[in-house]
Amino acid sequence: MNFVADLHIHSRFSRATSKEITVENLAKWAQIKGITVLGTGDFTHPGWLKELKTELEPAEPGLFKLKDKNRRLKDNGFAVDLSSPRFLLTTEISCIYTKKNRVRKIHLLILAPSFQSVEKITARLEWIGNLKADGRPILGLDAKELLKIALETSPACLVVPCHAWTPWFSIFGSKSGFDSIPDCFDEHFKYIYAIETGLSSSPDMNWRLSGLDRVALISNSDSHSCQKIGREANVFNTEVSFPAIVEAIKSKDPQKFLSTVEFFPEEGKYHYDGHRLCNVSLSPQETKKTAGLCPVCGKPLTIGVLSRVEELADRPIGFKPTGAIPFKSLVPLEEVIAEALGVLPGAKQVSFEYQNLIKKVGNEFKVLLEASEQELNEATLPEIATAIKRVREGQVAVEPGYDGVYGKVKIFGQGEQKAVSKQKTLF
Repeated sequence: MNFVADLHIHSRFSRATSKEITVENLAKWAQIKGITVLGTGDFTHPGWLKELKTELEPAEPGLFKLKDKNRRLKDNGFAVDLSSPRFLLTTEISCIYTKKNRVRKIHLLILAPSFQSVEKITARLEWIGNLKADGRPILGLDAKELLKIALETSPACLVVPCHAWTPWFSIFGSKSGFDSIPDCFDEHFKYIYAIETGLSSSPDMNWRLSGLDRVALISNSDSHSCQKIGREANVFNTEVSFPAIVEAIKSKDPQKFLSTVEFFPEEGKYHYDGHRLCNVSLSPQETKKTAGLCPVCGKPLTIGVLSRVEELADRPIGFKPTGAIPFKSLVPLEEVIAEALGVLPGAKQVSFEYQNLIKKVGNEFKVLLEASEQELNEATLPEIATAIKRVREGQVAVEPGYDGVYGKVKIFGQGEQKAVSKQKTLF
């Protein structure tokens, strides 16, 4: 069975997250987006764990679904069946520690097969740090030791370095990372089967490092709100179960792990180098000319993902390893609609057109990836249909993000939307 999985999100118990994140709302939005398996996020937080236990019941091996008594059909503009989405128990841990005379800040994603294993993991981590303070707890724990705790608790657990390239909190980050997976995990590196590419990098950037050939490249939303789930995701062709998903990732079998759905990496907020306070954004080549310093104030730039990949790469741009899992870069549908209409993503008109498309086509991934041109033309405005087609074909321009500022996607030139609308109306 082909299905989409987003395995890294957060609950409302994490900092800077939406208060609208409930288990039921996540189930609703998973349906709207077209996600079959969704990570729960934050299982280490006692409040969220209690909610998960209350709201969910076992489904397929290692997966959970909304309890029948908690299923309530809520329209809110969408016709949504809350029975379908499955939940997989996940959490993100922030490990801050010193190794090789440097402070390291590594975020790790844990996928767990059961509430029993979750309880054992949290029982051990409670002795190390405060799990109540944040859904993504900060622990003074070596990344290698966290890996050992997860696997000792349950060998079925999967531990994945999160958003592997972002400057501040990642395995390869320019500010606090390492130069290789073995550098971080020592002799236990063989138990790392995947890394998460993050919004600011794409698989083809990672293909330039031969040291990553042995691991799978997975993509997840790292969402802090229900509406952002699925902005990056994985497409599998297996039975829907925890063991099947983990096996597909570990094996990197292209018959089972079909593809990933990606941001255009330039849209990620750490793609380029830069200094946000001075509105300075630089390519790796430009950064070299400034010796890594802001040309306005003279302070060190935040070195972004593109520069860091260039620093560690041992292969040329365009290299593709044998058997590499393919990917497709997309722009979230609300952003596509906003660009087509020439308004901001939060505008009421965007919400109206979004709901209209979902109702007529089925879900967001069907709209962005599967609907025919004829279906799109019949379901929505001509400029929106044209915008979706252009995104599919990669016909976009992106002003790269830098130092915490998201990049800006442009699908149309100035005033081009109206020309498209008039032309199609005439025909």
